[in-house]
Amino acid sequence: METPLTDSILFLGTAGARVMVSKQILASGGSWLNLGGVEILLDPGPGCLVHAVKRKLDPTKLAAIILSHKHLDHSGDINVMIEAMTDGGRKKRGLVFVPSDAIDSSSDPVIMRYLRGFAEAVEILAEGKSYTVGDVTFETPVRHHHGVETYGFVFKTPRHTFSWIIDTKFFPELTKVYRGELLVINIVRYQAGSPFDHLSVPEAKQIIQEVRPKAAIITHFGMTIWQARPWEVAKQLSDETGVRVISARDGLNFDLAQLSVGG
Repeated sequence: METPLTDSILFLGTAGARVMVSKQILASGGSWLNLGGVEILLDPGPGCLVHAVKRKLDPTKLAAIILSHKHLDHSGDINVMIEAMTDGGRKKRGLVFVPSDAIDSSSDPVIMRYLRGFAEAVEILAEGKSYTVGDVTFETPVRHHHGVETYGFVFKTPRHTFSWIIDTKFFPELTKVYRGELLVINIVRYQAGSPFDHLSVPEAKQIIQEVRPKAAIITHFGMTIWQARPWEVAKQLSDETGVRVISARDGLNFDLAQLSVGG
């Protein structure tokens, strides 16, 4: 009897903001998605390769690497992971998805030129577009309000639809374009009103209340969230929204099949 296909998200790191990353208060390795056997790496920040190998993940099994934006906490290991995915460049394989400014030579590119031919293709992310990796599709519904070109994602597999809101300043369209059973939110700030283009707890609450997913996961924590204890923030959001909110932690492997338990 064949084992049913599942969709899971492994958080290699949950650090957001420069201090959390530079001091490695939390890991910053990005996330490894296994969507029915289609393995996708999202935002390989500093330490991604080390954390992947420690968890016995094989980069040569990756079908794709997705970079939401070029800030170092998301892109620090992008080059070494492209090289690892392609077995040191010996096997032309895998897809790489990046915003245009991550490879544009006029705007501080983060992907080295010599590596760009190692993958099967490098595809440019743009607002309102859809992309395919095996039987998985993902959309970049809207460009985020952030310091560099940045996108969030809506992933669709034969089993599940889930969204990931990457770094951004709050704007009303966020509550309209992200959908699915699961909503993952990068939430750096505890209180609103920061001059930085990142979401806060009150803004995450509004998004969760309006999107109404079956569950939400908060991740990518800045220092103020860490000091407030993310697990307690998640409980607070659960109580206030009526939606199950989970605090990610380094090494958390979330299987989306649990969203169907109990209906």
